[in-house]
Amino acid sequence: MARGITIKSAADIAMARRAGQLAADVLEMIGPHVVPGVSTEALDRLCHDHIVNVQGAIPANVGYQGYPKTILTSVNQVVCHGIPSADKVLKKGDIVNIDVAVIKDGWFGDTSRMFFVGEPGTLARRLVETTYEAMLAGIREVRPGATLGDVGHAIQSVAQREHFSVVREYCGHGIGQTYHEKPDVLHFGRRGEGTVLEPGMVFTIEPMLNAGKRDTRLMPDGWTVVTKDRSLSAQWEHMVAVTPDGHDVLTRWPGGTGRYAPV
Repeated sequence: MARGITIKSAADIAMARRAGQLAADVLEMIGPHVVPGVSTEALDRLCHDHIVNVQGAIPANVGYQGYPKTILTSVNQVVCHGIPSADKVLKKGDIVNIDVAVIKDGWFGDTSRMFFVGEPGTLARRLVETTYEAMLAGIREVRPGATLGDVGHAIQSVAQREHFSVVREYCGHGIGQTYHEKPDVLHFGRRGEGTVLEPGMVFTIEPMLNAGKRDTRLMPDGWTVVTKDRSLSAQWEHMVAVTPDGHDVLTRWPGGTGRYAPV
């Protein structure tokens, strides 16, 4: 343990990678189904059946702190934690984040990505692409001796360059045999500040960027978080391990993500 952070062995990281790759595989599978006219409930059922029947894994979100579904589907102004529903039907021009987590042999895998439903608007495309770039900028900072402040600063710098705002109430997290553990990974910060990274740390980097102001509001369902000004929001997420000479992304998407290259 380092300041309450669990340091994983090489064998541990291999198990985390296995779970992470299963989560990534779910996002690869669901992509062709994200089309106008589909309900987020239908997408949830497909993901649940794939995790249970194809992968032989456990949907980590089902029942987690009372959450009722397998995936989280955050559409347009939803920042995070959108609950799939038969009433929420995707339409052309929507952007949606699908967030999935699985458990395999006691280890958690957690990743999310954005999807375009048909052709997005100019602002929506720029927001989604900038958020992806911001996540990569944060990942590139991960190495022994760097700090979480370095990671947050890199993400914040990309967002501010494009005049987007970084959500501050929700952050990345340590992960392993526990879904959410230390450290908290903020998506803003100052270089040189915060936890110093060591080999064996495993955590998610999952920036949420808003096209408008950073303020958010929790809906009455107790889960869904929206932008207070109703502006668009986007998020991407990878699991990352700190290695002796840098970092390793544990949730690489099979075949990349369309125009988004694998990292």
